Amino acid sequence: MKTLLTRREWLKQSLTGAGLTLVLTLTPFGYKLTKAEEGKDGPSFSPSVWLRISPDNTVTAVINKAEMGQGVSTSLPMIIAEELEADWQQIRFVQSPAGPQYIDPESGMQSTGGSNSIRHMVRPLRQAAAAAREMLVEAAARSWGVPKGDCQALLGRVKNVQSGRSLTYGQLSEKASQLPVPPNPVLKKEKEFRLIGTSPGRLDIPDKVAGTAVFGMDVMVPGMVYGTLARPPAYGAKALSFDREKAEKTPGVLKVLPSERGIIVLADGQEAAWKGREALGVRWDKGLHPDLNNETVERDFLDHLQKKGLVAKEEGQARKIVSGPDRKIESVYVLPYLAHATMEPIGCTARVTADRCDLWVSTQNQTRALELAAKVTGLKSEQIHCQTTYLGGGFGRRGDVAYMAEALLASKAVGKPVKIIWTREEDLQNDVYRPGNCCRIAGALDGQGRLLAWSHKVVVPSIFERFAPQRMEKGIDPAAVNGIVNLDYEIPNLYVEYVKMDNPIPVGFWRSVGNSHNGFTVESFMDELAWTAKKDPLEFRLELLKNHLPARKLLELAADKAGWNRPLKKGQALGLAYCFAYGSRVVHVAEVSVNEKDGKITVHKVTSAVDCGPLNVHPAGLKAQVVGAAIMGLSAALKEKIDFEKGGVSTANFHNYPELSLSEAPDCEVHILRNQATPGGVGEPGLPPVAPAVANAVFAATGKRIRRLPMTPAEVLKAPKEVRS
Repeated sequence: MKTLLTRREWLKQSLTGAGLTLVLTLTPFGYKLTKAEEGKDGPSFSPSVWLRISPDNTVTAVINKAEMGQGVSTSLPMIIAEELEADWQQIRFVQSPAGPQYIDPESGMQSTGGSNSIRHMVRPLRQAAAAAREMLVEAAARSWGVPKGDCQALLGRVKNVQSGRSLTYGQLSEKASQLPVPPNPVLKKEKEFRLIGTSPGRLDIPDKVAGTAVFGMDVMVPGMVYGTLARPPAYGAKALSFDREKAEKTPGVLKVLPSERGIIVLADGQEAAWKGREALGVRWDKGLHPDLNNETVERDFLDHLQKKGLVAKEEGQARKIVSGPDRKIESVYVLPYLAHATMEPIGCTARVTADRCDLWVSTQNQTRALELAAKVTGLKSEQIHCQTTYLGGGFGRRGDVAYMAEALLASKAVGKPVKIIWTREEDLQNDVYRPGNCCRIAGALDGQGRLLAWSHKVVVPSIFERFAPQRMEKGIDPAAVNGIVNLDYEIPNLYVEYVKMDNPIPVGFWRSVGNSHNGFTVESFMDELAWTAKKDPLEFRLELLKNHLPARKLLELAADKAGWNRPLKKGQALGLAYCFAYGSRVVHVAEVSVNEKDGKITVHKVTSAVDCGPLNVHPAGLKAQVVGAAIMGLSAALKEKIDFEKGGVSTANFHNYPELSLSEAPDCEVHILRNQATPGGVGEPGLPPVAPAVANAVFAATGKRIRRLPMTPAEVLKAPKEVRS
């Protein structure tokens, strides 16, 4: 993806160039597979171009999902190449423009998140590629005057099995383009796969290594100016005064623009913009919540535990049982707000004129980007053009599009292209954070140590209330209770209650969303129950998964590979945790030691098992996603926490928002199991089980139960040892 193509440029190449181009056209009845030439002059022609076969034998795949390091620019073309029977060396890809033509057929949006790229796109991509393959075979049969059954597609050529003659896809592309598109092409059987299940080199890596890959912060537009903002230091703070004249006299500064998001400074260079911002000398008021700090935030969470919430799920009589005579345990967990801290800071480049808007941005949500641009500029949707660059990390942060308004407003005001890239300080102090979380869980066991009931009350701010209110179900945020209401565990009596907490701290999607905190609390409490029942944590879980064979096999695989019952050195222990999220199952076993003197936790190894269903497109990429998620989750578990002071965020940079370093990263080993019948995602579900696996190992090593994150040395030292009754 060396160049960024607009939709018009891509369609022009597809419609005027020689060869075969297949598209999926959105109709009121679903997707219709057609050739690009068909209906191109009609008023309703709005194709999503999926593949183009050129006379030079190049096969170009268009990718509607954002590439943010997860490898979709390789895995999605692999699906096309497999079904097409193309030569992988001749596969290329381009990033699709933004537009309703490129929406995900399952979600109804053009967006990337929720581990849905392959799950949602595999079927339409396979159908398009299979149709192209059948058309190429038909073209060859007609060229030779032989039955279609005598022709076989293989590695970019169609071979006459009787005569041995062959023609390349490029040679056949023109003739194939004259044939009708088969409405129901026959898909290959899994046993016929040649490419899927292997791990070829990723298509995005050469450009990234060469430095030619274009990320959002790399965009350069002729006539572009640079912008930055003086942002309120506290939530709701307003500027009491600022020196516009001094700022505009700063060399290179072009204009100062007050806005609702802060005071915008535009300049001919980035350094000049920063110096102009400094020259403003803004005096701010105390904001709307001057007393907000770490203590008040936590107290607010704990106070909300006493409030009545909404029932998210009730099966049986859990509340009655946990209040009865059976053996009961109860615990409260507290988790912090977290930043995304993507490698590439947030930013956007915009060019707004009287009749057109162009956006260049690393975004996970093109649909929302187009909607925002229309709202800010007042232009019609067809006048707005958004080009997606590579993303230097997303993790849900770039699913929120509000930050794009800054460049749009500035460009609209000055009539020039404007580029605004946030500093790391701006990024950490103005994020849409993973919500803080507080919960109380109570469980009851019978005389044989069997789990009778589970009651779970969770307090968490709502993500969907702002982002997608239509997803709120009777006032319940689905993210808040995800990972609790859909447990695999067979619990006879289950009660889940949700209490929404409102405060000024903005929240958003963070890798694995609600599962990231609920996975920790559920799997930590599951170990607490096992300890109280005097049962092995693995066996306790297996007893609760009697009718979930895929989950049982995965737990047994991870435990076996980690050597669950092997002897360890003094001070070392193993802990495990299980997660079912985004259609996939993941188990982590963490090997941990704890320094009793200073409380430092060392994670030596994480052994993982993953079952994401029958179609593992790129195994190396799959394993990389599981490892990446585990490392990110481990960093959050041991180190990360956003701090608040004087009504705003006091965390400023990595000196007070530490992340896991390379020297602290454990060895990681990933095992793939293909036992479940349905396909699941990979990017998200590897994160939730790592924190509880570590916490459970810490308990096994020290007898100290950690119910508060991050698990800092200080937290370990102050935790009391628990004695089994």
